[in-house]
Amino acid sequence: MAQRDQNTRGVGDHSEAEAPFAAAVETHTAAVFFLGDRAIKVKKPVRYGFLDFTTPEGRRRACEREVELNRRLAPDVYLGAGELRGPGGEVWDSFVAMRRLPSRRALSVMAVEGRELRPAITALAALLAGFHAAGRSPDCERQASAAAALGRWRANASEMAHLVGALFDPGLAGRIIERAARYLAGRRRLFEARVADGRACDGHGDLLADDVFCLDDGPRVLDCLEFDDDLRCGDALGDVCSLAMDLERLGRADLATAFLEEYAGASGDRWPSSLAHHYIAYRAHVRALVAGLRFDQGDADAAALGVELLAMCATHLEAGRVRLIVVGGLPGTAKTTVARWVANALDAAVLRTDVVRKELAGIDPAPARPGPWREELYSPEWTKATYRETLERARVQLEMGRSVVLDGSFTDPAWRAEARRVAEGAVADTSEIRCVAPGPVAESRLATRNAAGGDASDADAAVARRMAERDAPWPEAAVLDTDAECDEVHRRALALFGGG
Repeated sequence: MAQRDQNTRGVGDHSEAEAPFAAAVETHTAAVFFLGDRAIKVKKPVRYGFLDFTTPEGRRRACEREVELNRRLAPDVYLGAGELRGPGGEVWDSFVAMRRLPSRRALSVMAVEGRELRPAITALAALLAGFHAAGRSPDCERQASAAAALGRWRANASEMAHLVGALFDPGLAGRIIERAARYLAGRRRLFEARVADGRACDGHGDLLADDVFCLDDGPRVLDCLEFDDDLRCGDALGDVCSLAMDLERLGRADLATAFLEEYAGASGDRWPSSLAHHYIAYRAHVRALVAGLRFDQGDADAAALGVELLAMCATHLEAGRVRLIVVGGLPGTAKTTVARWVANALDAAVLRTDVVRKELAGIDPAPARPGPWREELYSPEWTKATYRETLERARVQLEMGRSVVLDGSFTDPAWRAEARRVAEGAVADTSEIRCVAPGPVAESRLATRNAAGGDASDADAAVARRMAERDAPWPEAAVLDTDAECDEVHRRALALFGGG
């Protein structure tokens, strides 16, 4: 919030020249004074766990550092650092001098007013992708680790502790840290892979819509985090998720999604949706803390904002849960259809044992290859290899932040137990669904499917009957009767794991 003059919010279609000559805006760490075409920013003499501006020298260094760092993204806006002096020439304090930008060009204002922003978002994504690529450094890699991320969550929680109970719900605040820690505990492989891919960088550190200005000659991005290099460094995705979080807070989740899509295209980066949810949640947690600090400073309106942001944090942590969902059942019970529905709802990978079995054999999975029951590809040895490979692939996906839906019969309790062990090792949540259908319904489905061809399953009615004889009880699974209208089965399937 370095430059957005909040006194001009809601001026409608008035020209940018009609902004008041003089105005002021205050944050938890600074005050900005607007005079004509200039903005003067001074630091507050405050101390928090993450910064100390209580000394004149500390504020002077912070002003100089702010100018140096922000010239990376807005060189023509940051004019320099200076000193405020009294009548006798004595130094009163330090300040940052900036060119004043038109308030109605702030991304926050344009987003709320519903103005056309796709070209601006595209340009901003390209700017940030180039900025992040130029800022990659081995010095930042440690800050992009899962351990560093957990440390930042815990530091936020510690700084927020005095607000819990007074402002924030204690139960919610505690669950948030538990959920964040659980995600990070199982995703070390993902974080290491992103560091190896060069995604660690010295970024902006606090991207907010108030600080992005969409000008005719391109975007300007202001007010990067200058007081702690470690907090500014990390995964580039975490940097852009700060702005995605803020756009969602402003009621523009559509714009947040578009921005992340544009950034992915401009940067060549790809990430599991769980990681974006995690970083958006973290940024909401940071801003909830900032709102709480403003509440401490007497800003009564900040209380509601803080509560809203903490709820947003919890929502994204829930959406980013990494899950292993086992969808089993006998042939003809529609388990493959159900698995696809669930995977689509979760943005999850589907691992189908019928496909893995044939991939291991080096055969095209699509055409059915009927054969004697439990012979060749369906021998106990080959089935064991199939399930082991399927579960190993699941483990890798879970550790990389991708939820997985397993599609197989899972009639053997040993493989169900092994799936649970895989999920536990990857610190993923587990759900189990057993699809059932009356015998005649299942046989009719199998006959129709096999007549059409093109499916990976080789099972027919005879195979299904033999499998039924060996189908062990599955008390841990939720039972889904698929003998109903398609829409109703779909609704029930999603409801079983909280997805509908």
